[in-house]
Amino acid sequence: MQLGVDLGQGPAPGSPGRGAPGARGAGEDPWARVRLAQEAERLGYDVAWASEAYGSDAVTVLSCVAATTTRIDVGSGVLQVPARSAAMTAMTAASLDALSGGRFRLGLGVSGPQVSEGWHGVRFAEPLRRTREHVEVVRMALRREEVRYDGRHLRLPLPDGPGRALRLSVQPLRADVPIYLAAVGPRNLELAGEIADGWLGILVSPEHVGESLSHLRAGRARAARPEAPLDVVASVAASPSSGASVREDDEAGRLGALRARLALYVGGMGSREQNFYRDLAVRLGYEREAALVQDLYLDRRHREAAAAVPRGLLEATSLVGPPTAVRDRLTAYAGAGVTTLSVLPDGRTESERAAVLRTVAEALDASGAGS
Repeated sequence: MQLGVDLGQGPAPGSPGRGAPGARGAGEDPWARVRLAQEAERLGYDVAWASEAYGSDAVTVLSCVAATTTRIDVGSGVLQVPARSAAMTAMTAASLDALSGGRFRLGLGVSGPQVSEGWHGVRFAEPLRRTREHVEVVRMALRREEVRYDGRHLRLPLPDGPGRALRLSVQPLRADVPIYLAAVGPRNLELAGEIADGWLGILVSPEHVGESLSHLRAGRARAARPEAPLDVVASVAASPSSGASVREDDEAGRLGALRARLALYVGGMGSREQNFYRDLAVRLGYEREAALVQDLYLDRRHREAAAAVPRGLLEATSLVGPPTAVRDRLTAYAGAGVTTLSVLPDGRTESERAAVLRTVAEALDASGAGS
């Protein structure tokens, strides 16, 4: 199993997470994200992932990371499909891959209806079909084919106008830049298995990831190259300690940031009617608890929502407790089929976050599950 670092993204001004306890991270300062990636490279991590919502974008951060590192891969986790045309995504992928010397991994996601329609002005209609068409055009452009495409959402060139079919005007370093899809629901997981080189998972529990893997395998059976390996990436928050138990850490308030993050996803990332992460918590066995967290969060009772996050969900989807417990969880993730673990380190300072990365790297070495 490889290790990645999730460079995170702090709450944007006015975001649903503003005011939530412990809502902190390297993303509050874009340069802090770059320095975190540099530290991860020193520790032997394999890839640094940068995300975007409606704060700092991922491309600018990854450009800085690529320019100040030499070995670690740089990945978008994710670029938002509604934020860019497919042609612009291909141009960006070709540029970042060339500037990094072939170290770029292109992660894509459709975001959610609130961001897609509220921030980018793009209807959140047929997200799976939009993703498929976006990926097909990106791959076509990276192969330097003339881009002619007649889809339901993308038509290139536009008919009955002055547009002409164009091809990418630079020679990409790699025509096969690896593409990853962020996916939560069963149909989206099958799509990732069918058309992508990797899956970006969130709120992944080794005890329950088998269901997701079965959907990925079903999609892989329909892929052009079903025998090609699929990188299974699980993003997990990490807050290891020297305490004797997770309960002690929780009661001491050390896990407040992780609770706040889970409350934001389960309660605030979507509407009462449509929240993919709440649905995921339900599939993990926390239907009643997820409903309570969402009710509290949408009522703007953020601290109460964080306190209502069940400890079981926290322990199942995070790296917490003493290093021996972290080691055992890493072994469980590797045994469950996760091939890359992307670590989002908790900490109030850069040095604390760097210490988390070091502890996880040492735990992976001790587990023998590293690759």
